[in-house]
Amino acid sequence: MEHDVELLMTDRGTGRDRRPTDTGADTVPLLGSAAYDMGSGEIARARAFVREFLTDARSLHGMDVSERAMDLAQLVVSELATNVCKYAPGPCLLDLEAGDTVLDITMWDTGSVLPTARQADPTRAGQHGLEIVLAVCESFEVRREPVGKRVRVRISLLDVPRSGDAARSGDPAGSPAW
Repeated sequence: MEHDVELLMTDRGTGRDRRPTDTGADTVPLLGSAAYDMGSGEIARARAFVREFLTDARSLHGMDVSERAMDLAQLVVSELATNVCKYAPGPCLLDLEAGDTVLDITMWDTGSVLPTARQADPTRAGQHGLEIVLAVCESFEVRREPVGKRVRVRISLLDVPRSGDAARSGDPAGSPAW
């Protein structure tokens, strides 16, 4: 492995380990986790972790992962990690869960302030990260934790997001809270 972040991928294959997804399909998710002491240098490492996870999902596990999904996942993780660097430097956990057609990205950090999107302003320099994340994800959720917060987003692994999802309905908040 190119970096020293431990890659934890689980392909659960027994019937007991299978669980239904929100679509009602019986799938075996592919899981990955990484921990960082988030500083600016860690952003690139988080992107590399996502790229490696999705590359392995495609080549080792036969999952359909479009180039679009590969790019969007790295962009989203980069924006979320940048937010951690700016507003909650320190410990950070990144969890990935790939199902049949979607990737859930969850990032936990120690910051207590919940992110909020600002009004779109093309003349503003910077601070467009959350706007970008909301525009490309099928769902976006923030949950306050006993220590810090957890941000969870979902992107399609397909070239075109599934019909009826948040991105198509115009609701960036997406599915109900977990």
